[in-house]
Amino acid sequence: MARRYEKKYKKYLASRTFGGGNVKNRRGSGCRGGVGRAGARKHKWLQTLKNEPDYYGRHGFSQIPSQLRKRKKIQDKLLKVSDISSLVAEKKLKEKEGLLFIEFEGKILGTGSINVPVFVKASSFSKSAKEKIEKVGGRTEVLNRGA
Repeated sequence: MARRYEKKYKKYLASRTFGGGNVKNRRGSGCRGGVGRAGARKHKWLQTLKNEPDYYGRHGFSQIPSQLRKRKKIQDKLLKVSDISSLVAEKKLKEKEGLLFIEFEGKILGTGSINVPVFVKASSFSKSAKEKIEKVGGRTEVLNRGA
């Protein structure tokens, strides 16, 4: 099938710059605007959006630093003597062997005071917590971790 018009390159065949304007314009690599990813955020932005839309920005999950993770676990497994006395005041403890009973998988700390005898089962106790609970007439017992 014959064309109705002449191809455009034929128009420029005899010209010196082949439609590129001044001779300086297409000299070397100056017209490319950089090599590789150079200019990807500036003058090549549309190409970046079209071909690699997820190239910039954050993706995936963020890792929690191990120190924060450890600290959180430790704080979750602590109970103060003052917390036990507030549980007694709110009447949230059951009675066992004639004493109010609490079982806790963690460490009991001696912060605060208690004035009611309580039977406490926990993984571990601080010295001051054990003294305060037993001074009032309560009992302490360490949980068996292996059982």
